[in-house]
Amino acid sequence: MEIILLERIEKLGTIGDVVTVKDGFARNFLLPQKKALRANDANRAVFEANRERLEKENAERRGEAEKAGEKVDGTELVLIRASSNSGQLYGSVSVRDIVTALEEKGHHVTKSQVILERPIKTIGMFDVRVALHPEVSVTVKANVARSEDEAELQSQGVDVIAQLFEEEQAEIEEMAQANAPDANLEPGEIPADMLEKPVEAEAEAEAEPAAETATEEAPAEEPAAEESTEDKPED
Repeated sequence: MEIILLERIEKLGTIGDVVTVKDGFARNFLLPQKKALRANDANRAVFEANRERLEKENAERRGEAEKAGEKVDGTELVLIRASSNSGQLYGSVSVRDIVTALEEKGHHVTKSQVILERPIKTIGMFDVRVALHPEVSVTVKANVARSEDEAELQSQGVDVIAQLFEEEQAEIEEMAQANAPDANLEPGEIPADMLEKPVEAEAEAEAEPAAETATEEAPAEEPAAEESTEDKPED
C-alpha cells in the first residue's frame, strides 16, 4: 500500500514522503495512529494544503522532546533482581519495568517510546533507547544487579558476571588441589591424614581387647594335691 507519512518513521522516511508498506502494517499501525494517510489524490491535496501547519507542529513537538531528552539522556536505572550464580535472572526486565523506573525518577514516558529489542534476562549494564519523538532519541542505562552493592560495582565499570565466574573457578581449583593425590606417595599407598589412626596404634588397640578376652576365658589352675602321709607304707 502507498501512504503519505505525516511524521518521520524510522527506516521509512520523513514527513510528506510517499512510501510503499505492507497492507497489514499500514492498516494496523500507521493509519490508526495517524502517522500516515493513504496515498490517493484527495489525501495528497489535503496534505499539501496542511503541510505548513503539520511541519510547524512537528517542529514544536521536536523542540519539546529535545528539552526533555536533555534531562533523560544518560539516566541510570538501578533494577534489583534475583538471579542464579551465573547471573541468569529468575524472570526478566521488561519495557514496563523501564517505564516504571523512569517515572520514579520523574521522567514520564510511554511504553511505546521505550525501544527494547528483547527482555533483559541477565544481570549487567544495558543501554536502552527511548524515542521521545520520531526525530529525538536518547539512551538510558539499565543497571540490573542482585544488590545495591553489586549495582555500585557495575556503575564503576566492574563486570560482575565475570567476577562471579572467576570466583567460581577459584573455588573449583581449590577443591581440586585439596583432593589431589600426594606426589610423594608410592602407588597404592594411603595418605596418613586419611587414616583414622596410625597403623601401629590401630594394631595395638585391636590386640589389647583380644588379650583381655583370652585371659578371662582361660581356666584357673588347680592347686597341686598334697601327698598323703597316712597311706605311705613304713619302711
